[in-house]
Amino acid sequence: MSDDRRVVIVTGGSRGIGLGIAKSLAQEGCSVVINGRKPTADEALAELGERAYYVSADIGSAEDRQKLVDETVAKFGRIDALINNAGVAPDVRADILDADEASFERLVRINTQGPYFLTQAVANQMRKQHEADARWRGSVVFVTSVSATVASVNRGDYCISKAALAMATQLWAVRLAEFGVGVYEVRPGVIKTDMTAGVTDKYDALIADGLTVEPRWGQPEDIGRAVLPLALGQFTYATGSVVTVDGGLTIPRL
Repeated sequence: MSDDRRVVIVTGGSRGIGLGIAKSLAQEGCSVVINGRKPTADEALAELGERAYYVSADIGSAEDRQKLVDETVAKFGRIDALINNAGVAPDVRADILDADEASFERLVRINTQGPYFLTQAVANQMRKQHEADARWRGSVVFVTSVSATVASVNRGDYCISKAALAMATQLWAVRLAEFGVGVYEVRPGVIKTDMTAGVTDKYDALIADGLTVEPRWGQPEDIGRAVLPLALGQFTYATGSVVTVDGGLTIPRL
């Protein structure tokens, strides 16, 4: 396609934080490519409108990651931004004294290995675009979590997966700068999604007791508004930056 609308891949864009991000981008006029579970993807596509496109792809699969890149380029001719949002919670929250390796391997494969190597595939496409036009600029965003630095001993696998993505942000920021690609980390706090539905009572009580400076749950739209300028290339001379969107949860307080 020959128009100037930015083409953005949002992994896990069919629900939760990913959908909040995809909505912000679509409202700004971007062409948005999402993957995710098919029933929720159909609902998301209806919300996002005609500029949205769905690719059936599992981020944990090397073959599917390449399929996501190839289908996006075939449909739109380029990729301007990648939002690495897709991720899973542990099947069972288990104390690190008891947690098993199978759960760890599954979670790290999807949450860390998947976005790391999807970024590699997208980065090589972006390099071609920059070589074809030196004025072109791109963006990569890793959506992590305050769990990258805040320890939860009943879901150590999740914390480790997000801490690894924080370093991936730094690595790709260094590697991709020469190709005009800014790389950023967006670090959400407690966000109201289906992933947190099972711990609603716990966090309702913690928020009421002062867990966050802003006394409310975060919403997917909060993350969408933070990601938008990064995806549009408006946050310049700041590659490698961390944008924390947690209502003040991680502010050190006495």
